Amino acid sequence: MHVTDGAPRLVLITAGLLVLGAFGGWLATHGGLPMPWMLGSLLASGVMVTGLRPAALDDYRFPMRFRTFFVGLIGVMIGSQVSSDFLAMAAQLPLTMAMLALFVVLAHGGNMLIFRRVGGYDRPTAFYSGTPGGLMESILLGEAAGADARILTAQQFLRIIFVITLLPLGLSLWLGHPVGSAAGLAPGGASAPVTPGALVAIVLTALAGLGLARVIHLPAGQLTGPLLLAAALSVAGHLDLHLPFWMISGAQVVIGVSLGLRFQGMDGRLLRKSAWLCAISVVFMLLLGGIMAAILHRVTGLAFLHLLISFAPGGVTEMSVIALSLAANPALVSLHHVARILMTVVELSLASKWLGLRG
Repeated sequence: MHVTDGAPRLVLITAGLLVLGAFGGWLATHGGLPMPWMLGSLLASGVMVTGLRPAALDDYRFPMRFRTFFVGLIGVMIGSQVSSDFLAMAAQLPLTMAMLALFVVLAHGGNMLIFRRVGGYDRPTAFYSGTPGGLMESILLGEAAGADARILTAQQFLRIIFVITLLPLGLSLWLGHPVGSAAGLAPGGASAPVTPGALVAIVLTALAGLGLARVIHLPAGQLTGPLLLAAALSVAGHLDLHLPFWMISGAQVVIGVSLGLRFQGMDGRLLRKSAWLCAISVVFMLLLGGIMAAILHRVTGLAFLHLLISFAPGGVTEMSVIALSLAANPALVSLHHVARILMTVVELSLASKWLGLRG
């Protein structure tokens, strides 16, 4: 955050939003919602900007550097869990990555049909709204190709929000109890004390990883930079950190609030149409991913739950938080989501040229 004349106001508004988000998360924990701290804070901020629409937020933008720092902390937590068990899965990765590439192509094609035939969108808007990843790339390339920027932005952000909402809800119904309600930590992990030295190590690793990602231009660098650095230190035996409950819950609140604020300024009619189309699209992609996860589970022996979360088309950061909260091999999940983004960008470039949709 730059120190400007408006800095105190920015800090106060941001602090107020985080308090609201934390309150929403607290209510969600008592309401038995899955992933309560992220979904509760998302709902609280989303309802506020769509229902109350306070004038103080008219020119407000959530400080992305603040969010990036918390994403970096999540990267450190994931990287610190990389072990020989994860390295032993390397032999299965070519098969899972090949299936993931097929998922990207089929999901994008199916989504384009949904938005074109059911939603009545024009070809550029349907094409770029239907990508199963690459949010910013899809929006920027779609605008250049003549897609409706309002629809495109709504569909892409709703994709992430619907996935991180429907997936935990579906898993809760399947398992018979709310998932992620204790931030996914092992029984001793949530309550075990974190030493000041461990906190300093987490923060320094996150900052160093963010700097590394910026220097070498890593994809999804705010997550992958700290993740790779923490993984290297962990495998080398220099880092041994457990996951404190309050840190993961705090990261969920920051991410949830920033996502809920994406509804700000969206037209009600546009939002309603985009929402029901997105629901169809997300259910289609989750079913497709579930089928592929089941096939891979039979062939590779990898856990179905881990594979399902790896194929769910949410944001890299959000899906990594879900994996952390469910103790679902977050390193494996993060790797597949970074790969999905890269595959989507490549597929997007090739398919747009083939279809003549480039601007």
